[in-house]
Amino acid sequence: MPLPDLVLGSSSRYRRELLSRLRIPFTTASPDIDESPSVGETPRALAARLARQKAEAIARRLPGHTVIGSDQVASCGGRQYGKPGTRDAAIAQLAELSGQTVVFDTALCVIDGRSGQPHEAVVPTEVVFRPLSHAEIERYIDLDEPLDCAGAAKSESLGIALLERLSGDDPTALVGLPLIRLSAILRELGYTLP
Repeated sequence: MPLPDLVLGSSSRYRRELLSRLRIPFTTASPDIDESPSVGETPRALAARLARQKAEAIARRLPGHTVIGSDQVASCGGRQYGKPGTRDAAIAQLAELSGQTVVFDTALCVIDGRSGQPHEAVVPTEVVFRPLSHAEIERYIDLDEPLDCAGAAKSESLGIALLERLSGDDPTALVGLPLIRLSAILRELGYTLP
């Protein structure tokens, strides 16, 4: 019996580019869910819930497909940081994160197209930003335009120059889709990977 078609439940170009590294055919679909945090929800719980809701939304729309949902939440000092959306918000985020340690929780939910069973994981990455001047922040924002990235920095691009160090189990998790864990789940489900 053939494996179900694979769908990435995301409109993120970063996740699409990451998944294409695995060289397996897939399509994308935008989940269109409310991403507001619930009162008292931890960053890790929020990321996990949003990844699951994204996968479930697409699985309802496309039954019989294996669906990948993912989400990322950055947090520092009890505050959560999402996508800034505007230049001013990005500048404010980086000013707050300057010299701080930030945890990026990247959640993954894969819904098996045959059984409907979800397979879930959260992969944290700890990032230490170096102290940043206002001029450095503005120059970075203008050059890299990280308005659609949690924490207002693209580690896969020029944003790496803002960091002192990072640590985690999967470098692709910080970009938005933990490929090591995803590869393991897909192999479990019978998809052929190297």
